[in-house]
Amino acid sequence: MHKIPQSVLVVIHSPQMDVLLIERTQQPGFWQSVTGSKDAEDEAWVDTAKREVAEETGIVVGSLHVPDHALKDWEMENIYEIYPVWRHRYAPGVTHNTERVFGLCVPANTPITLAPREHTQYVWLARHEAADRCFSPSNAEAILQLPARHHVERAK
Repeated sequence: MHKIPQSVLVVIHSPQMDVLLIERTQQPGFWQSVTGSKDAEDEAWVDTAKREVAEETGIVVGSLHVPDHALKDWEMENIYEIYPVWRHRYAPGVTHNTERVFGLCVPANTPITLAPREHTQYVWLARHEAADRCFSPSNAEAILQLPARHHVERAK
């Protein structure tokens, strides 16, 4: 089955603006926020975000410690070219992916349980350091937007 060229990027952060990054198993040195593709064309963006966060970090959005309202849809989408090395995962002729961006504010002491087949380690970093460590330009840009986005989230 081919991957759907629609994915989420979830910037997980503490109230103090420290950002969680995870390192990919198959690409050592490749640090990122939570990402993942829709499982079905009609899967809601928010459902994809919740599923990917749970799968990759063990954080359950909608739990007592991380309520549903902690996950914010930034209503921002990035369209980028899929690297040729990964295009075989998609249907023939698919060259671009649409990425929907979310923010998730969690308590600083939130336990993290990585999916060992996907990620080897995690780290909490200050915003600028996290952005500098990201491989993905769209991920770095989202992290740098965090103070403005978090301010908007609290104002709603």
